[in-house]
Amino acid sequence: MQYRKQKRTGMAARGLRSLAIAIILPLSLTVLDIILFGSGNRFRSMQRHPYFPPMWALHSALLVAAFLSGLSAWLVWVDGGFHHQPRALFLYLGQLSLSLGWYPIVFGAGAIRVGLVLCAALFGSLIACSRIFKNVNPIAGDLFKPCLLWGMLLAVVNVRLVYQW
Repeated sequence: MQYRKQKRTGMAARGLRSLAIAIILPLSLTVLDIILFGSGNRFRSMQRHPYFPPMWALHSALLVAAFLSGLSAWLVWVDGGFHHQPRALFLYLGQLSLSLGWYPIVFGAGAIRVGLVLCAALFGSLIACSRIFKNVNPIAGDLFKPCLLWGMLLAVVNVRLVYQW
């Protein structure tokens, strides 16, 4: 009986550790991305319309998307989805890379039109991730849906930046 309790406790500790890594890693990369490239002087100096989000809202949406995508990826990993469907892992890493790449490309390098292409690729990878995650774990697929909204927000911001200059 004691052995079973120790085994369950050890499994729970490993589960919590893996959950923490799955959430903290994308969140810390996102915070680093925001700190290094998220100042957006062009974005701040832009003439704002009521429907256009402030910079803090863009940063917050990015952080929420990073949290939810990390949590979704963990749920897929727990269900063995990355082992049985390796494409899910590549899609997750692809969307994470694309979302982390948008700030340095658009705000860092000022390549706003390249940012549009990046947004299209990001949105496609978010849709694919949501579908494949839903096949493995329906909750993970549903948790990924707000990330789609973030991708649309990013595209709207990028289109607005293109037509501002």
